[in-house]
Amino acid sequence: MQNYKFLFSILFFSVNLFSETINYLQIDDDYKISIFASDIESPRQLAEGADGTIYVGSRGSGRIYAIRDTDNNGVIDEKILIAKDLIYATGVSLYKGSLYFSEIDKIWKIEDVSQQLKENNSSIPEKILVTDNLPSDKWHGWKWIKHDQEGNLYTNVGAPCNVCESQDKRFASILRLKNNSWDYIARGVRNSVGFDFHPISQKLYFTDNGRDWLGDDSPSCELNKVDSEGGFFGFPYKHAKNVSDPEFGSLNPGFLFIDPIAELGAHVAPTGMTFYTKDMFNEFKNDILITLHGSWNRSSKVGYKVIRVSLDEEGNVSKVSDFITGWLQGERVLGRPSSPFVMSDGSILIADDKANVIYRVTHQNQ
Repeated sequence: MQNYKFLFSILFFSVNLFSETINYLQIDDDYKISIFASDIESPRQLAEGADGTIYVGSRGSGRIYAIRDTDNNGVIDEKILIAKDLIYATGVSLYKGSLYFSEIDKIWKIEDVSQQLKENNSSIPEKILVTDNLPSDKWHGWKWIKHDQEGNLYTNVGAPCNVCESQDKRFASILRLKNNSWDYIARGVRNSVGFDFHPISQKLYFTDNGRDWLGDDSPSCELNKVDSEGGFFGFPYKHAKNVSDPEFGSLNPGFLFIDPIAELGAHVAPTGMTFYTKDMFNEFKNDILITLHGSWNRSSKVGYKVIRVSLDEEGNVSKVSDFITGWLQGERVLGRPSSPFVMSDGSILIADDKANVIYRVTHQNQ
């Protein structure tokens, strides 16, 4: 009986946590935010199948789920386990019906995942190894993944440290898997947890988390743009636009640094970004949404919000503004947003890996 009381108390606390959180969230009056899914441990990257099924990486549980809104009321009512026993299950990406998903040193796929779930959703489908030659260090080891239009698969490899030089050149980079071979798309990238392709130019934009322990206000986290493949973005020698690293700044072997196109603030921890490409929010079509997961070692907390980044015709930043706030109340943290995703109907999903929920943003008239 005591165990049941304990479980009920945990459930009651969890329900009240995210119910309270959503009441504090602030968004423009033209929009509304609701709970789309709950009871998913530390949800991260999201993807959507042609049939409307949402796939989500659950980093805390090491699982991948397929979730569905079977009665079309805007709330998930079915959750299917499709992969388990993964180390930091984070990234998911769909390409031509196959679901790709990541753990620290591997990327897997489930072919024709929708059809497999139709035929049998009571057993875990077979997963096929795509690659197992990524670094296995857990520090910054979780992998965001995404396909380009040609089907090439991109992933990040974070630095295995706060700041360091590594003999393994795969660290601190963004890589592309093309024809079973890895290419360097961006180097000198400390810890990117989010990238996407510009809907017109198809250039890769990515966020990067700044190093720690240089004070409350330095260096800034970043938004970057890849104009040419293989460029060097500074780490560990330079951070943000003009912060020379006190230990490694003088050791630069001759790299030409590429500056970020926007500084997002120190310690705000961007953990996901997406271009908005649909029509529901036509007022910011082709803008970028970035989730700021929030600081962990700053004397006063910052981040804990979703921002909107507007671009000019050349693809450079023209304005940065808040889109959703309220997860931070004073110094009290109610949630940690991550992994924004645009659904096929134009609504926006935001994962919250503290409250273990996924929010859905729509227009008030939807």
